[in-house]
Amino acid sequence: MSTIAFDQFALTRIADFARSLSRLHQVARQYRIDDDQIDREFNAVCLSVWGYTTDDVSDELFTLEDHAWLDSLDEAHARIFAAEQGYDLIDDDGMLTDWWGYCWMILAEKRGLLTPENRAAARAAIEDRYLAAPNVIGVIVGR
Repeated sequence: MSTIAFDQFALTRIADFARSLSRLHQVARQYRIDDDQIDREFNAVCLSVWGYTTDDVSDELFTLEDHAWLDSLDEAHARIFAAEQGYDLIDDDGMLTDWWGYCWMILAEKRGLLTPENRAAARAAIEDRYLAAPNVIGVIVGR
């Protein structure tokens, strides 16, 4: 049996979680949308699917080979990789706009990087970067 023949009903369809983000991308084609708003929506999708966001995992946890692989990833290979891991990157209009970020999360999950310890370390590093900026006296974190 072919390794690329997948049961589409057994895949987690990320598009089902990304409807608001997809609409936001559509609006962004006609109007200026703040990048932070798109980031918040993307993070909301990641939280819904994995319980983690890209901010919860440090880039340094990935190997150089992982980074090279991600940098070389195209839509066709991303779709196959995602399906092999149990995810679908297609919506009604084709490939999801944020497919690369979802592949990043899928790879993090595959490598076992989505852990509370990694989340705490990544969040602490973000807080440290903010605190190192001039004129910052504190960081308010919602937990």
